[in-house]
Amino acid sequence: MSRERVTIAPTAPSSEARQAILERARRRGFRRFALPEGDALAGLPGEEVIFRGDDHLTVPSRSPPTVGVASVGDADTLDRLLRQIPVGGAIAVEWTGDRVIPLENAISVVGNRFELWVFARNAREIPGALGALERGAHRVIVAVSSPEAVDELESTLEGPLPTGLDWTLVPVTSIRPAGLGDRVLVDTTSLLDPSDGLLVGSAAGFLFHVASEAVGSRFSRPRPFRVNAGAAHSYVLMADGTTRYLSELEPGDAVLVGRPGGPVRSIRVGRLKIERRPLVVITARQGDMDRTVFLQEAESVRVSAEADRIATTDLTAGIRVHGVRAAAARHLGREVEETIVER
Repeated sequence: MSRERVTIAPTAPSSEARQAILERARRRGFRRFALPEGDALAGLPGEEVIFRGDDHLTVPSRSPPTVGVASVGDADTLDRLLRQIPVGGAIAVEWTGDRVIPLENAISVVGNRFELWVFARNAREIPGALGALERGAHRVIVAVSSPEAVDELESTLEGPLPTGLDWTLVPVTSIRPAGLGDRVLVDTTSLLDPSDGLLVGSAAGFLFHVASEAVGSRFSRPRPFRVNAGAAHSYVLMADGTTRYLSELEPGDAVLVGRPGGPVRSIRVGRLKIERRPLVVITARQGDMDRTVFLQEAESVRVSAEADRIATTDLTAGIRVHGVRAAAARHLGREVEETIVER
């Protein structure tokens, strides 16, 4: 759910408080704002500022610049409203009662004929507004009453996904028993393809592609929502490009899922299962460095190799596996410039 479709409307009573909201939002990467008509606050270059009147919005970037505002609280009002909007136009809706089902109904009717904007009273309403029928409203204008509310809003949205991941193939040099350890199952709220997986490793500088359990084994059923991701100390790549330790993941966190050399997407963690299991340590050679990942020894746990996905029970030295080269130096998961050695 991208912040590109979100417009922040500061609702604090004083100009100073609204300015503080704008400044916090700018630091968080928001660039669209809605202000009351006549407000003395101004946007910066690269931002879009629209103005709210009693029954309309003034949107300088549109032609014509006026977008009507309508209150909707019942099905008949919604039906009449949707019939009135001309092709290529736009309407901004304030819900006075139910908000999710009426939005789904409106999206099914609107198609591509015109733009449907909606108002949200707080950050909690954002996911329903952006995700209805997998499409959501064209734009959501959300009331924000304090700088702290900007942080809550940011936690419900997703920034740009990492681009240009540096995929490479590295040869496995050894696979050895590593005793019992705490391994982390990452169960997601989305269904994964067999080729989908998480990027995991012992060092942030190189992350192995660990495939989903969308294919089972002869003795276990597929779990297309699951990645048996590895030992608790391992790094995992998040949807915002930062890293997190597997042991730190929580339900609702957005992790990066993809396939070697292919598209990536953000999905949410639904549940974690940490259990003690026999582990193996896989060592691969990347340039002049050894890179490792600790995974459960099981037929259903697979890494993405050059020809196919291979279970940890079948992996042998000499096989080349997929992974991503990344910045080695991190502070709280974010890239920093410093000298670092990870073994």
